[in-house]
Amino acid sequence: MRCPFCAHDDSQVKDSRPTEDNTAIRRRRQCESCGARFTTFERVQLREITVLKSGDKREPFDRAKIEQSVDLACRKRGIAQERLDQLVSGVQRQIETLGESEVQARAIGEMVMEGLRRLDAVAYIRFASVYRDFTEARDFEEFAGTVRDVGKP
Repeated sequence: MRCPFCAHDDSQVKDSRPTEDNTAIRRRRQCESCGARFTTFERVQLREITVLKSGDKREPFDRAKIEQSVDLACRKRGIAQERLDQLVSGVQRQIETLGESEVQARAIGEMVMEGLRRLDAVAYIRFASVYRDFTEARDFEEFAGTVRDVGKP
């Protein structure tokens, strides 16, 4: 594993343990060149998945994009990081169990919205405002008016 500090190619694993939701392995590493310590995560990937975006554009599935979107929607909401990780892992599992090598970006967005709907009303509306491209305050009002029983399992 390449060191993020000095870019040396070799590091030594000092500690390994599963994450709290058992979807990844957390590894503490130490660079053999500069001695810096850093953490990596190893996750199972069942198959290579391509995301079909609008305009026939294709790109490889990137879990980090979902993590970033969820983090942004949930910013300052006081939601435990563990719950956000579970949401992202759940969406990734749904995508992988579809059995398809290509998935519509729209379908991924809907999966994320459903997860956020059950997690937090404000995060759900925040994500929807970007995902559904709200352009006026009226768009927010209409969507918020449809939100009922959000955050309840």
